[in-house]
Amino acid sequence: MARLAKARAEADRAAIKMPWVYILKSVSYKKTYTGSTADLERRLTEHNAGWSVFSSRYRPWVIVYREEYPTLEEARKREKYLKSSAGRRFIKNNKLILFNL
Repeated sequence: MARLAKARAEADRAAIKMPWVYILKSVSYKKTYTGSTADLERRLTEHNAGWSVFSSRYRPWVIVYREEYPTLEEARKREKYLKSSAGRRFIKNNKLILFNL
């Protein structure tokens, strides 16, 4: 019985998707997009399908950077930082985005 409970708990943890902060790079333009989500694959598909007004103009997108966080609140705080001037400097100084991919 304990093994079954442990197996169920492990399956439940695996089913929970951890929040991500991500940076996308346009394949066709010198543009980036920073966001946060709990389902990174679904969100990339949405960007490439044109569901977002900004990102639809610069399709297709590829993920060039991502960070995982324990809560969506922490991921959104990091997203907000990366969108600030200090965050953009951090991205540039650490060469997180290379436009000649």
